[in-house]
Amino acid sequence: MALSSLLLRILLLLSLHPLARPLHPLRIDVIRRSSAPPPFPHFREAPAFRNADECSPPILIHISMTLDANYLRGTIAAVFSILQHTSCPQNVAFHFLSSRSNPFISAIISSTFPFLNFQLHLFDSSRVRSRISRSVRQALDQPLNYARIYLADILPSNVHRVIYLDSDVIIVDDIRTLWAVDLESLVVAAPEYCHANFTKYFTDAFWADPVLARTFDGRPACYFNTGVMVMDVEKWRAAGYTRMVEDWMTVQKKKRIYQLGSLPPFLLVLAGNIKAVDHKWNQHGLGGDNIEGLCRNLHPGPVSLLHWSGKGKPWLRLDSRKPCAVDYLWAPYDLYRSSNSPSLEE
Repeated sequence: MALSSLLLRILLLLSLHPLARPLHPLRIDVIRRSSAPPPFPHFREAPAFRNADECSPPILIHISMTLDANYLRGTIAAVFSILQHTSCPQNVAFHFLSSRSNPFISAIISSTFPFLNFQLHLFDSSRVRSRISRSVRQALDQPLNYARIYLADILPSNVHRVIYLDSDVIIVDDIRTLWAVDLESLVVAAPEYCHANFTKYFTDAFWADPVLARTFDGRPACYFNTGVMVMDVEKWRAAGYTRMVEDWMTVQKKKRIYQLGSLPPFLLVLAGNIKAVDHKWNQHGLGGDNIEGLCRNLHPGPVSLLHWSGKGKPWLRLDSRKPCAVDYLWAPYDLYRSSNSPSLEE
């Protein structure tokens, strides 16, 4: 009996040895999925920017941008460029719009800009999801792309004016200059382009309908890009502009009258009736067209804001080692410090 007991103990010890083969080859080990959050990109901490003496008394400048995981790198570069080029960085308040509560993204903003004055506002995607129709590029169909329509509802009541910026911009001038534009009695200010081919923003079905085609009667058919706007939030709210834009989105669902995301309904409501701002405040189209995103050069003239609107984004082209020449103008503001993080989806 003693020998049998000894043999059993030896067999047991051998089965526990790290080099031992399993005694039961059909045993199934359960691998538990980690509950840890997915890794997010890492960014270098930006320096602390301080106000110049001319910034007293403080005039608070409100800037709104979306916070989307896929565009986070662009948003951080844009914020960095704004702080670097203004004399009053401590007077800038950022309002980030997100379609979901994500403490990791908020923590990234806080750790990258420890002294940043910002608020994170939730945008209810269900409010617009049923109104979105398919466009020429999937990125344009994301609900957060339409959040700018609802700024008057989302921002706090003490915000009377706001600058809305897309996440693919770089500012190389003092944002105070854009903030100081005189809106007069109008609700939106933006660079305006009255020599653009306005017909291309709407379908043949739109222009063939005599009622719809009369939409622009009495006002110049001028294009403006909604990625850079100064908005009088109070006037927008009082006049019910959100409902006006939504009404055109309803028409689009019934009868396809345009191809591009959230821009055309803005044009239908406001084109030819905005405060024109110097073109230097939106050197747009640097991302190429919405289909191929081919390289483009800067337009002639001074530049205050560079805008990579279009399919091509500078961080993606730089990472792929196929950058356009203008992408090197974006690179100095890139605080991204790791290329090992996986792509993120909102």
